[in-house]
Amino acid sequence: MILKILQRNNVKITGNGERTILFAHGFGCDQKMWRFVAPAFEGEYRTVVFDQVGAGNSRIDQYEVASYASLDRYAEDVLEICSVLDIKDCIYVGHSVASMIGVLAALKAPGLFSKMVLIGPSPCYVNRGSYIGGFDASEMDYLLEVLDANYVAWARAMAPTIMGNLDRPELGAELSESFCRADPVIARQFARVTFLSDNREDLEKLVVPTLILQCSEDPIAPELVGKFVHSRIQGSSYIQLRATGHCPNMSSPDETIAAIRTFV
Repeated sequence: MILKILQRNNVKITGNGERTILFAHGFGCDQKMWRFVAPAFEGEYRTVVFDQVGAGNSRIDQYEVASYASLDRYAEDVLEICSVLDIKDCIYVGHSVASMIGVLAALKAPGLFSKMVLIGPSPCYVNRGSYIGGFDASEMDYLLEVLDANYVAWARAMAPTIMGNLDRPELGAELSESFCRADPVIARQFARVTFLSDNREDLEKLVVPTLILQCSEDPIAPELVGKFVHSRIQGSSYIQLRATGHCPNMSSPDETIAAIRTFV
């Protein structure tokens, strides 16, 4: 069972610290997206990175459509990784949708996480009533229709926008290639699970000390969303990064590292 879980999520462990810091990637990415950030913590912590099922070198034969129809299953995967590695008093760092995956995992296993860092979090991507998530319902429907029709074309078109930093096209190109490496069938469903999720009510239940890192000019999780998350998580801290786009772990790793280090 231990080996099956570690292989399923392609879990990699480095560092020699007594405490563990777990890095979780978002939609369209894999653990490589942490390669500029995670090594900075290896001298103080045991660092753990992994691939969500369907991404990177995960075992896609372990994917079941019905099972992974909500973010809850992805949260269960996080808890299984922590269990087989006997992780306790863990610092969780989640990017994009992995932020809400972490929130769900924390609610399922109180006491497992001592601190959480949520980078570019969004509990709901669609505007609902007075809540502004960044996308109208019609915009989201169109986005998902295009994604379903031609995932690779969608990925290549969207990646530069999501990454931002258009003056550094190599960043958008890397994200595009990451999107295209993902299994397209799984990626299409994960996109729907991600972009149609609504975890706003879960935020108020979180009691773990939490840092929200909000990027500037984020096209996926705009500033209003980051401030909403901050307002709903009691006692949370909020930092507006100078980094632009949605992936500061790639575009501005030094600033991201500094913010995490100060918090933890």
